[in-house]
Amino acid sequence: MTDTSAAPSPSGVDATLRSLLADILGLGEARAAALTEKSGLFGELPEFDSMAVATVLTEMEDRLGIIIDDDEIDGEIFETYGNLLAFSLRKVTD
Repeated sequence: MTDTSAAPSPSGVDATLRSLLADILGLGEARAAALTEKSGLFGELPEFDSMAVATVLTEMEDRLGIIIDDDEIDGEIFETYGNLLAFSLRKVTD
């Protein structure tokens, strides 16, 4: 049996991810809160460029307590907020 008591809840992961994007991309809380599952990220938000990707990944590791391997990353993860959230939830529950 795996101990998942330390893992953040899905709503906690969502809140952390929104806060992280607000901080790193300078979106502000209201704009980050307005992101939906289908909201485009990379290529849609001018703030979300290739340099931001590396910072977002590093902050995800720090704030969510996960480790992201290079081979786990592909462009699909950053297409939408929903994809990024789903990836984050998978990592937190692994």
